[in-house]
Amino acid sequence: MTKAALQRLAGETDMPADERVHAEDAVTEDTAEALAYLVDPFDLVREVPGVDLAQASWSSEPIDYDPDSPEWDMDEDDVDEDDEDEGADGVS
Repeated sequence: MTKAALQRLAGETDMPADERVHAEDAVTEDTAEALAYLVDPFDLVREVPGVDLAQASWSSEPIDYDPDSPEWDMDEDDVDEDDEDEGADGVS
């Protein structure tokens, strides 16, 4: 992701040199910054009727990933344990 973001920055011909250095440092140090240079959140929802995106941000954090752990079941929905007792409409 970082490499792709750096390639995109290299193609920005009208970016001032000091701004380019800052952007290159940011995408190199933070994957969320690299993602932000590759994906514009406004483009993701621009054509969705009734949606007016007011603000968007990206963030990331390092985690310990164990693909063999049952906690990392990719087929499982992201549901809080408290939500499992509720029906589909959110009512217990």
